[in-house]
Amino acid sequence: MLVGPGLRAAVVLGLFGLLAGSFTNVVIYRVPEGLSVVSPPSACPHCQARVRPWDNVPLVSWALLGGRCRDCHAPIAVRYPLVEALVGAVVAGAGWRFGLSWTALAEAVMAVGLVALGFIDFDHMVLPRRVVYVDLALVALLVVVAAATSGRWGALGVAAVSGAVPWALFYLLNWLKPQALGFGDVRLALLIGFGLGWLGAAYAFLGFVLASLLGSVVGVTLILLGRAGRRTMVPFGSFLAAGAIASALVGSPVVNWYLSLVHLH
Repeated sequence: MLVGPGLRAAVVLGLFGLLAGSFTNVVIYRVPEGLSVVSPPSACPHCQARVRPWDNVPLVSWALLGGRCRDCHAPIAVRYPLVEALVGAVVAGAGWRFGLSWTALAEAVMAVGLVALGFIDFDHMVLPRRVVYVDLALVALLVVVAAATSGRWGALGVAAVSGAVPWALFYLLNWLKPQALGFGDVRLALLIGFGLGWLGAAYAFLGFVLASLLGSVVGVTLILLGRAGRRTMVPFGSFLAAGAIASALVGSPVVNWYLSLVHLH
């Protein structure tokens, strides 16, 4: 670990997180359209003018431009800086929680991918496999490096099992009732289970519990407000992403409390 958990690590990773947030916006917009995320360069969707490098600074450029395109003055959705801020915050949270370490990088990369997938699922009710698989590959690589540098090979095995078990359960649910659970959620369960499983099996379990609770609360609320019915499809991937990020970054008090209860018995 280069720097221990706390403010310094949070600031360092948070700055990189803001840059990652800008790229996350590109992924959210382009991948569902089947477009490349590397070319062509970013342009205004209204007038097609190329975005200048100095107009692409996370948060700052949007504020200085007053939320409008420099060329045609069309409004730029406020969601762009909000996504940048969200990604910056979750990556900073990984630094605060785990310091500058391979574990922090693994959890941060997982969280960035989950933010992108959560927004894509919310917008299009789809979880693109190339986003899931690329994120899984990067997380797996970082976790293997973390295991090699720390000698925690047992934790790597726990991560593998924590990914395989929810994947198998989600696969079974998809096979039994595909209209209720899409296969994108099956792939996502593998990513989340593995990424959280590196922290411990309890973190993976908590992540799925939080996702289910959040989905239930939102679903019931929408039904009570008359905005949805019992058969209304919901973007469960968005809830899975939120639950996983919450478990990784702020789930330790719950996990420690649960483990203390288990040890008492």
